[in-house]
Amino acid sequence: MAAGTLDLDVTGMTCAACAGRIEKALRKVPGVTDATVNLATERASVLSAGPVAEAAIAAIRQAGYDASVHRDEAPPAAPARWNRDALEVALAIALTLPLVAPMVAAPFGATWAVPGWLQFVLATPVQFFVGARFYRAAWSALRARSGNMDLLVALGTSAAYGLSVYLLVSGRGHGHLYFEASAVVITLVRLGKWLEVRAKRQTTEAIRALGALRPDKATVLRDGVEREVPLADLRVGDVVAVKPGERIAVDAEVIEGASHADESLVTGEALPVAKTVGSRIVGGAVNGEGRLLARATAVGAEATLARIIRAVESAQAAKAPIQHLVDRVSEIFVPVILVVALVTLVATGLMIGNWEVALLNAVAVLVIACPCALGLATPTAVMVGTGTAARHGILVRDAEALEVAHAVTLVAFDKTGTLTAGKPALVAAQGEGIERSEALALAAGVQRGSEHPLARAVVEAAHAESVAIPVATDVRAIAGRGVEGRIGDRTIAIASARWAAELGVPREILVARSAPFAAAGQTVSFVVERSALLATLAFGDTLKPTARAAIDRLRAQGVKTLLLSGDNKAAATQVASQLGLDAVEAEVLPEDKAAIVARLRASGERVAMVGDGLNDAPALAAADVGIAMGTGTDVAMHTAGITLMRGDPALVADALDISRRTTAKIRQNLFWAFVYNAIGIPLAALGLLSPAVAGAAMAFSSVSVVGNALLLRRWKPGGVR
Repeated sequence: MAAGTLDLDVTGMTCAACAGRIEKALRKVPGVTDATVNLATERASVLSAGPVAEAAIAAIRQAGYDASVHRDEAPPAAPARWNRDALEVALAIALTLPLVAPMVAAPFGATWAVPGWLQFVLATPVQFFVGARFYRAAWSALRARSGNMDLLVALGTSAAYGLSVYLLVSGRGHGHLYFEASAVVITLVRLGKWLEVRAKRQTTEAIRALGALRPDKATVLRDGVEREVPLADLRVGDVVAVKPGERIAVDAEVIEGASHADESLVTGEALPVAKTVGSRIVGGAVNGEGRLLARATAVGAEATLARIIRAVESAQAAKAPIQHLVDRVSEIFVPVILVVALVTLVATGLMIGNWEVALLNAVAVLVIACPCALGLATPTAVMVGTGTAARHGILVRDAEALEVAHAVTLVAFDKTGTLTAGKPALVAAQGEGIERSEALALAAGVQRGSEHPLARAVVEAAHAESVAIPVATDVRAIAGRGVEGRIGDRTIAIASARWAAELGVPREILVARSAPFAAAGQTVSFVVERSALLATLAFGDTLKPTARAAIDRLRAQGVKTLLLSGDNKAAATQVASQLGLDAVEAEVLPEDKAAIVARLRASGERVAMVGDGLNDAPALAAADVGIAMGTGTDVAMHTAGITLMRGDPALVADALDISRRTTAKIRQNLFWAFVYNAIGIPLAALGLLSPAVAGAAMAFSSVSVVGNALLLRRWKPGGVR
């Protein structure tokens, strides 16, 4: 939980109007600066200047609901409540079926009537036992001088039930009682809410799956003895033993052993990743074939898995910008419907003179006009979209980033660590009268013990080409010049151009050999024996394997691309040319990157900035959407609205795609929710919908909105991996 933020679990909400009323109540609490309530997650997020938990809970209860402080370890659902709701729905169905049986049988020529007193006996438990929750919630709404879905249902069904009791007692019924209308409405609404809750549980599947990755215990090496301890007892620096096939408990660095780790459920990486001494392992991943000893680098709330869960929960709890429009509509929705129902009652009664029919039409208006679908349209799509994205390695920090990303027209990429590997590699080794393998052997022998990035690149290249590396002696580094050592009776120097010239190599030869590499922005070193040039070594940053496919996919989506790099112009231009980017801005300072992004936005572009380093943070913040590589710095990830858990640029196109699909679902849901009410309310007012049909339509609308959002779970990344 972030400082100044309080998360509360809220119970008793039934529609968007409920969420709005709770937000208003919370914002009146002293010390609360802002509050948001999510109907789909049944969670309130309160921003405050100090501790306000007790006052916030009291305010929610005063508004007619209940709340408790959210606990991360709390179970995702209450089985007892779930079973009770299921039993009540089953009871309602059993009592209502005999009431509607004559209506169902009539088209087939069967005619029978359920006696009025039996209708009363069957309908009364449905009205006041199964429907008790509507009365309780409606009373709470009235006490708070507000309205909600429960008030509409309570008024509508009470009117139909009361009319039926009056006709039965007065003897004026003559078979025309309306107990089935009130019972069917309550049964269908309760069934709809039960199905809705069941469907909403599936929207949180991603969070539950991530939470299940956390093992309860870990094997720790202390005083030379392996001990199994609760995860909560682990500390940074503890040495953890991970057996083959075991789930890794914490983020750690391997200090002994070699294996592969399946990180698919954490980072979305499909293939097992090789782990050796010095490799980072992520808590929640599954160890493969080898036993590992690893030193814990992050535990508890700071672990990668905990941060992922926290980020997804935060995104799901936040409101997308379009939701604020829905909230404003929901605030006036119930009062407007009450007025429409009253007008329907009076107008129909006066026009046709049949007040029973007028009352039933008004009941149908009250029942069909439910703001549930409006309230669920946006948050359910956001929940499923962010959860699905997280499962594939795309971590969306807030709902606004998800909604804004769909409109991106230009993606600006940093170069180093984003489109390239971010570390130097040996790209050329040209011998002068000797074979490449001999040049590699001599260079690797002298540099094998060095930690310099260029030295490591030479040694890695020698290993990759199975070159035998000789043993060097008397190795010494010369600051600003290079390194020198003896291999057998030969003195070999790995020298800069300046030192090579000082050793006696003609400058014109050095310039000629280095010119083509320098033009490409690559770094050049020379292998020198006394005054003889043996080889030229060129180093450059290599492209990531999926970089070209990433740019191609963005182009296919109609998105322009820009390389925004602090590197020299030659190196940046070569990378842009290889990948086919639309434009290049090179030799740019960090603060200038942000200015360029701002200029692009001012020109009408919707800009996403992709980077991984500390120097990218200003540009990430300046963009419409910041996208950080999860392999980069924490500053970049905290600044960005979206984090890619793998350093794979192809995920950029995936992030934009899931954003577009989620936004499409939001719009579809809102369209159908508005259309449903726009069509249903006039039909009910005109008497073309019975209360029973209106109840069924209302229940179906909420379930269909959630069901439509759940289709996002089928989304799969489309890039080359």
